[in-house]
Amino acid sequence: MIPRMAGPLAIAAALTLTLSAAARAVPPQATAVFAGGCFWGIEGVFEHVKGVTSAVSGYAGGSVVSPTYEQVSTGATGHAESVRVTYDPTQVSYEQLLEVFFTIAHDPTQVGGQGPDHGTQYRSIVFYSDTAQRRAVEAYVAELTRKKVFARPIVTEIVPVTVFYEAEGYHQNYMARHPQARYIVYHDAPKVARLQKQFPALYREPVPN
Repeated sequence: MIPRMAGPLAIAAALTLTLSAAARAVPPQATAVFAGGCFWGIEGVFEHVKGVTSAVSGYAGGSVVSPTYEQVSTGATGHAESVRVTYDPTQVSYEQLLEVFFTIAHDPTQVGGQGPDHGTQYRSIVFYSDTAQRRAVEAYVAELTRKKVFARPIVTEIVPVTVFYEAEGYHQNYMARHPQARYIVYHDAPKVARLQKQFPALYREPVPN
């Protein structure tokens, strides 16, 4: 609170303190974009990761502007079903997100799709936004390969993110809104269960939207 009759210096100091307090109250934000099969499951897994403030389903990696789900589903747009993850790096690191993506959210060795979903729109991709992210994912993939974590080669593409188009509203928070859907029960809910079992320190119940 700025006292009455305060001089210019006092007012400036008070405003500086107020702005500093406001800045501290807002958590730092960073983003990561992943693709690996149907975006319902990728989004649903990351919604359960502590430190993730939002996970949005969308389309990335192609050339068609503002594509629709129907267009992307043809496999002709170049886009992949993707998820933009916004997170607080003081609570969860980019490397931890990579670990969840590669070991829980999908199979990075599967060519031409994921599980029952086939086509280029379901391919495995990590979209990096800067050099630090590119180096981090390249190093992580190299480490997985060196340790022979997977029996087959990792086929995940590592490419820069250019434009991310949000998917239609009915795709957002799909797992949370349709927990009994057959696809979710058989293909995505087990991923969330593995996350809770393998990474209990990272697991949390999603924040209702």
